[in-house]
Amino acid sequence: MKIVMPGGTGQVGTVLNRELTAAGHDVVVLTRRPRRESEVHWDGETLGPWAEVIDGSDIVINLAGRSVNCRYTAANLQAMMDSRVNSARVVGEAIAAAARPPRVWLQMSTATVYAHRFDAPNDEATGVLGGTEPGVPDYWAYSVEIAQAWEREQERADTPHTRKVALRSAMVMSPDRGGVFDVLLWLARLGLGGPVAGGAQYVSWIHDRDFVRAVEFLIDRGDLAGPVNLAAPGPVPHRTFMRTLRAAWGMPVGLPATKWMAELGAFALRSDTELLLKSRRVTPGRLLGAGFTFDHAQWPEAAQDLVGRVRGGRAARAVRSEPSAPR
Repeated sequence: MKIVMPGGTGQVGTVLNRELTAAGHDVVVLTRRPRRESEVHWDGETLGPWAEVIDGSDIVINLAGRSVNCRYTAANLQAMMDSRVNSARVVGEAIAAAARPPRVWLQMSTATVYAHRFDAPNDEATGVLGGTEPGVPDYWAYSVEIAQAWEREQERADTPHTRKVALRSAMVMSPDRGGVFDVLLWLARLGLGGPVAGGAQYVSWIHDRDFVRAVEFLIDRGDLAGPVNLAAPGPVPHRTFMRTLRAAWGMPVGLPATKWMAELGAFALRSDTELLLKSRRVTPGRLLGAGFTFDHAQWPEAAQDLVGRVRGGRAARAVRSEPSAPR
């Protein structure tokens, strides 16, 4: 299949590109800074020559949007909104104008659309959308607005011949450098991976290989459209999540952090505490109902697999870096 991935140079795009290419698909990435033959320039806002690669493609997976790994200033929040809404709008315009439109448009969304809660999980049918929770920072509601506007732009696109799916994704855990798992493992290895602000807030996650498998599943299932949660069925409290990660690495110590300590740490890392403090208790109701089976459904086994791949990758790099023996 020919698969077009707008915004496919980030962590999730790298994971998908690697696995889909290895499976024999022709993957074309739309990016502002093309560096490879398989990458095409676009600005994420206006139609241009790039739209020609969508015409005649089989699948579009739109991942474009400013990274959420930043300080949540007013300017950055607006950039998150604009980059997501504008890219979804222009992708919809390209599909609508195509003589041979793709059969499926998968649009990245986020599990952050659901409410900060501890009492019950959020699936697609019974989940509570966020934005009105008491006692949380006001800007958390804007994150929900961004997610809703992102999905709404896909919904309103006039693409009658293209099935549309919104991927309400939890954090994708992969061993790649610079990703969220890499950061969390770094904290655990330093002995800093203890509970934050008590650690009762839920962490929703999905193993990178299950994420790819779920995308492939949704491509093939012509009966599934609209929002779909991409999250493992086993969300866990933050304290359990980090304790399990420390155990997988073999680090017995995990210093706890208060809310203000987390705020200092997030400031130093140029990130935001919403990523740590919001309780994302999300479950994959539609995937499970459609018969999808997770290879990594529970965090202990998933953490062991990811840590093993990190260790294996470093061992392989060490072997490659050794000088050759004299001949």
